[in-house]
Amino acid sequence: MALFWCMEVLPLGVTALFPVLLFPLMNIMDSTNVCREYLKDTNMLFVGGMMVAIAVEHWNLHKRIALRVLLIIGVRPALLIMGFMSVTAFLSMWISNTASTAMMIPIAQAVLEQLHKSEQDTSSVGHVAESINKAFELQEVPDKSDASQETQKQDNRHVLTVEEEEKLKDVKQLEEKHLTFCKGMSLSVCYSASIGGIATLTGTTPNLVLKGQMDQLFPTNNNVVNFASWFMFAFPTMLLLLAISWIWLQIMFLGFDFRKNFGCEGNASMKAKQKMAYRVIKDEHKKLGPMRFAEIAVTVLFFLLVVLWFTRDPGFIPGWATNVFNKNGESYVTDATVVIFISLLMFLIPSEIPTCLCHNRAQQAPQQDSTRQIPVLPALLDWTTVTQKMPWNIVILLGGGFALAKGSEESGLSEWLGSKLTPLQNISSPAIALLLCLLVATFTECTSNAATTTLFLPILASMAQAICLNPLYVMLPCTLSSSLAFMLPVATPPNAIAFSYGQLKVTDMAKAGCVLNLLGVLTIMLAINTWGYPLFDLNHFPVWANSTSAASCK
Repeated sequence: MALFWCMEVLPLGVTALFPVLLFPLMNIMDSTNVCREYLKDTNMLFVGGMMVAIAVEHWNLHKRIALRVLLIIGVRPALLIMGFMSVTAFLSMWISNTASTAMMIPIAQAVLEQLHKSEQDTSSVGHVAESINKAFELQEVPDKSDASQETQKQDNRHVLTVEEEEKLKDVKQLEEKHLTFCKGMSLSVCYSASIGGIATLTGTTPNLVLKGQMDQLFPTNNNVVNFASWFMFAFPTMLLLLAISWIWLQIMFLGFDFRKNFGCEGNASMKAKQKMAYRVIKDEHKKLGPMRFAEIAVTVLFFLLVVLWFTRDPGFIPGWATNVFNKNGESYVTDATVVIFISLLMFLIPSEIPTCLCHNRAQQAPQQDSTRQIPVLPALLDWTTVTQKMPWNIVILLGGGFALAKGSEESGLSEWLGSKLTPLQNISSPAIALLLCLLVATFTECTSNAATTTLFLPILASMAQAICLNPLYVMLPCTLSSSLAFMLPVATPPNAIAFSYGQLKVTDMAKAGCVLNLLGVLTIMLAINTWGYPLFDLNHFPVWANSTSAASCK
């Protein structure tokens, strides 16, 4: 399965079905137990999260948020890149990385085209003004003989030729500058989509794979990885990595002239160019019109979902599910319960205010009341839209990963692999985590991040148990590292979308992505060794990780 996932011989979802066939034939697990692994709590968390994301996309709420933020931030070069990165990262926290990139790239291209057009117009006006000035100078020259006038005409032709060459040179410089800016903007959008996904538990598939593997391999882990704990760890990491990537892309594509990058120069042409670009964003925002009832309803439900997730079991104080929905100290409510509840509400709440509640009902004729039919209003979310946009292959891929992990545990493969990695005990814990993060970050450039985490996490958990190391100390940073796919267009769908616009070369992405990969791994190491320690109690080997091979760990 690992080879098929890496080489993508078959679709990832098809390869994930192999355990259903092979485990019963190899006497590893019976078919009933294998099939149970394919629809767990984590799968329902993914399905519910995608339903909410589909509703946000369906009513164009994500586009309204993006344009409003861009209007607030402005269109100065450095701030423009920061604005697009911030919006894309925020959207990727809640909707898929692919969808956020596919929406933001066309907006970025429209803004850049307007900037380029206004820059060309300003440049052409400048050249016309220079020509007019030279013409006035020629007219003010006193009368001379015919010979001297002929010489002046020849000199004038030479001057015009030089002006044309300078104009061509300026046009070429403008085109190169525009192309460089487009490269930086495209990379900033696709990179921030991958970075933003790490901030929430439902933001990208590897995060859910970790959640599922933790529940699968360590059933008594006391729900140590939930939405709130993950957000407190990953959100600061995302912000730091986003700021570092913004600085790096600014240096690489805009240069070191920070006054110019932030628009501090009082150039009139620059201000005119920025106003025209700002007008493009404002016009796009006006096209959306005022917020409709459906958008307001989805917004309210979205914020309700986030509040319920955070307050369910915060950890430092009792949550609403701690004392209400539990039995014998065990909570019956999970993050999946909350998101499915919100998703069901979206299927029930109408997308428009029913007309029977409006004042015009009283204006209907009495004879029409007996025959008038109440129209059926569409809901905020319908099943047809869900089936079209839901990535069902990822649901099966998650299940295949859980089945593979369970089969490895039942067959003793995980324990054997862990015992073979015991020599790593002689290396310091930070060095182990750093080497594994670099390995995963390199591996994820060639295969999908979901497949990477599915393959590595069970092995890392067994290794950590064998050397008496808290499994989260290696599983958390490696999960984040699987999202650092910045070097190749095929590494992740956002990279492919940015590359499809034809402005980027593979070398451009490789140069920017190589440095960003290293910076990303270092940022993750900083996070796990600072605020990650007290948050997940990484100083101690947890009781829930004890096994027969790790019985002597304390």
